Amino acid sequence: METYEESNFQIFRDCLSTPLIEKSAEQPVKSARKARGRKTAIKPIKHEIEEPNDTEELAEFIDYLAHEIFTNLPTSLCTLSYSTWLNTHSLQSLYSEPLPPARMASILDPLPPTITDSLLTYSFLAPHQTTNEFLTPILTTYISTVLTPPPPPSQQRPFVTECEICQRSWIPLTFHHLIPKGVHEKALKRGWHTEDQLNNVAWLCRACHSFVHRVASLEELAKQWYTVERLMEREDVRKFGEWVGRVRWKAR
Repeated sequence: METYEESNFQIFRDCLSTPLIEKSAEQPVKSARKARGRKTAIKPIKHEIEEPNDTEELAEFIDYLAHEIFTNLPTSLCTLSYSTWLNTHSLQSLYSEPLPPARMASILDPLPPTITDSLLTYSFLAPHQTTNEFLTPILTTYISTVLTPPPPPSQQRPFVTECEICQRSWIPLTFHHLIPKGVHEKALKRGWHTEDQLNNVAWLCRACHSFVHRVASLEELAKQWYTVERLMEREDVRKFGEWVGRVRWKAR
């Protein structure tokens, strides 16, 4: 899978896992029956038998089922993101919430019958419930999640614990505009990025922030090095991060 698809697959698997876990938790646990007999009777030697790991089996089933469903969904749905949806009219017409029943059916009807067989085998479908009825709320949650706009930088800070380059967690952080503000107008005019992407940021310590601006111009950052992943592909950035990550001073 491509990076976007892998990320979306993880989101879909998480959405799918919730009802499966809830359904599994409802299954009554069978209690062992006590053997009747005299208290003084000689008790047979019990050989402990290792029982199967139910949670591990459930995890494997969830992963298998998520893969079977996700890889049979339309490619446009597997790679869907807020940014692509916002800037593509055809995606807006296909995946604007709530999805009409006919549109939902056109997505779910082509799924292979093995998915229904799996759900029936493990008793995950309620009596008289169809596979489409079971999967509709799951797919709705998935679409809602991937179409949620990212929070503004000021709201992201409380969730950031370390510099995204050197991983130092005990120093102040600053936010680095991945698409520098000085070239926003040019980035839009030349189609390098869409307007919703202009406020993407990385949280960096001052040392790493300054280094990034030393090794590339504003235009180069906007055209080539506009994500942390791309920055970390540079050997000079990677080596600097490893080096400065070892620079630590003692608390006073």
